[in-house]
Amino acid sequence: MSTQGFILKISCPDRPGIVHAVSHFLFSQTANILDSAQFSDTFTSRFFMRVHFAKTTQELDLNHLKNAFQTIGKTFEMDWELFDAAAKPKVLIMVSKLGHCLNDLLFRTHSGYLPIEIAGIVSNHPDFEALAHSYKIPFHYMPVSSANDVRKEDQEEQLLKLIDQEKIDLVVLARYMQILSPKVCQQLSGKAINIHHSFLPSFKGAKPYWQAHQRGVKLIGATAHYVTTDLDEGPIIEQGVERVDHAMDPDQLAAVGRDVECMALSRAVRWHAEHRILLNGQSTVVFQ
Repeated sequence: MSTQGFILKISCPDRPGIVHAVSHFLFSQTANILDSAQFSDTFTSRFFMRVHFAKTTQELDLNHLKNAFQTIGKTFEMDWELFDAAAKPKVLIMVSKLGHCLNDLLFRTHSGYLPIEIAGIVSNHPDFEALAHSYKIPFHYMPVSSANDVRKEDQEEQLLKLIDQEKIDLVVLARYMQILSPKVCQQLSGKAINIHHSFLPSFKGAKPYWQAHQRGVKLIGATAHYVTTDLDEGPIIEQGVERVDHAMDPDQLAAVGRDVECMALSRAVRWHAEHRILLNGQSTVVFQ
């Protein structure tokens, strides 16, 4: 993806004239449209649009563009956002004891495949401190333990303080095995992505791959979604599946599942960073 210019995201009631108004505005600002995508949802009667544009003959200022677009936004009752395409969102990754998704995100970011800045790693276990330091990324050990009288409320206050201090744009739960409180979910609405195996809700609880093996599943997968107060039921961003067979034992199923989780999560993070996702009620519109 080109990182020049700006990205405009729009969601509004569907009506004639929206594309014309946006195009005319960009023309008036001497902007050139690099790519554009749109979708009309006939079920919700809402219109969604993502426009990537750049300068032509003069510099464009983000604040000037935001101020100039206010009138169009009000006229069409738009929920809209305007971003600098070159700005990388600051990401905080949260992890527990399973590190495959964390390791994948670190590698992809370090290699330039993910347009994000990882500002820190938070974990309720100390296992991945050395890995974080190998990438020169701050590691924040935030345990939750009744044995050591570490209350979850205090741990989450520490987490929210860190998010505020570091000006975090996105929180990624890379197999973080603690349930976030409604307070944290609400504060991170639209800014936190989780990954889980797609066996849910069919195989809840411990040992989902063992349960799946016992039932002879033929497809396994993973789902990346936004975090909400409804556990594992937030708007879905990406899903991945792989075919398996009777010859695979639970450990082999889990290995396939880890690969699918990594792919689904990395795609969801990239699409969020590139401002390709728009919320549509309990669903999403993803312009790829």
